[in-house]
Amino acid sequence: MLNKSVFKIIFICLIATVFFLTESAHCRTEYDYIDINNPFIRKIPIAVPVFKPISGSGGEKFLSQEASNLLSKSLEFTGYFKIIDRDAYLVDPEKSDIIVSNINFKNWTGIGAELLITGSLFLKDNIIEMELRLYDTFKGLLIVGKRYKGVVNNQRKMIHRFCGEVIYKLAGSKGIFGSKIAFVSKNSGNKNIYLCEFDGHNPEQLTYNKSIALSPAWSSDAKWIAYTSYSKGKPDLYIKHLKDKHGAIVAKKGINITPAWVPGKFSLAATLSFSGDSEIYLLTGTGKIIKKLTNNWGIDVSPTFSPDGDKMAFVSNRSGSPQIYIMDLDSGQVKRLTFQGRYNTCPNWSPNGDKIAYSGMGNGQINIYTINVEGESPALQLTHDSGNNESPTWSPDGSLIAFSSTREGPCRIYVMTAYGTDQRCLLALPGEQTDPQWSPRVIDN
Repeated sequence: MLNKSVFKIIFICLIATVFFLTESAHCRTEYDYIDINNPFIRKIPIAVPVFKPISGSGGEKFLSQEASNLLSKSLEFTGYFKIIDRDAYLVDPEKSDIIVSNINFKNWTGIGAELLITGSLFLKDNIIEMELRLYDTFKGLLIVGKRYKGVVNNQRKMIHRFCGEVIYKLAGSKGIFGSKIAFVSKNSGNKNIYLCEFDGHNPEQLTYNKSIALSPAWSSDAKWIAYTSYSKGKPDLYIKHLKDKHGAIVAKKGINITPAWVPGKFSLAATLSFSGDSEIYLLTGTGKIIKKLTNNWGIDVSPTFSPDGDKMAFVSNRSGSPQIYIMDLDSGQVKRLTFQGRYNTCPNWSPNGDKIAYSGMGNGQINIYTINVEGESPALQLTHDSGNNESPTWSPDGSLIAFSSTREGPCRIYVMTAYGTDQRCLLALPGEQTDPQWSPRVIDN
């Protein structure tokens, strides 16, 4: 029984970050390697040699190659790094011990590598142990070193755990590793809610309705998802716990749509029309109405909250066309945020609190914009001449934006930096994929 319990702990939780390797006293998180708020950020050249297989077995060599490639791709995904081609290396990692601390850093600065990640991997009885280190090659300093231990199937989690440590040391941010994206897909022929990892890996179906499901929304602890479903013939609001699947249904007369959770609370806002007008209400996590938040003629939809939960942005046609407004929840005062364009929808408040991303129509196309929440400067257009681009959603660290786009035909989920660079497709399943929503934090399950 004891052995089984220990193995279960290893399998589910990993024995990650067992201890810190000796770090130079000069290496602190205050090092400003990456400024995530800089729109002209320079990608840092980084070398990631294949990890050293300790015993040299075939299984170790395969896993070492796989793990080092995954680490390279995961860091490249952030948009912060330029991965140096291994053919350019001046030293063969297989014939030299680059794990020890007396690395000849000139071999790496000579090919332009400003950072170096070394690793070793040991495999025994389906359990792997990895030792990973990040160096500043010009300073010759160890920035971070970690050891991880777990079953082979959890290698991906170990690599992403270390990637998170790298980003934290270099940028002071927890990053995106371990986060997930919810989205809508017609993969099964009907519109259902799916989940995937931050990089599009491992898509899994969450709902199995033979109708339409829309607008997934994460709770701030990432344990709950709310969404709208037409499974009973009209748009009702479903609130579901991801692990044990219990929850609630809001099925009032009329529409029950566009849910958004209040940060740090077990409550959410949604648009309901049981009173005859489409207004935004505040609900408990069990679907009970707390109070009405908007009270204006016309349609008020698509709420999104500031990170502190003090303000709510939403879409309203009270001025004649859909525009984005911001409400101070204490005073109830509302101000119009967008004036550029006649059709602005899908607002999403950045986790840093300073910007809102949204979809705006102009010249017959829908594009993604960001705007300062104070409205002091014009909106910044992020997508151009590439089909219709909608439903922007911020990564949990505010560095990336996922969105849906028709630029290649069927609607797919794409991702880009917060300033519109490095736009690429996240995943492509049969049918269309729409309505992405990035989880607000790392999901450790």
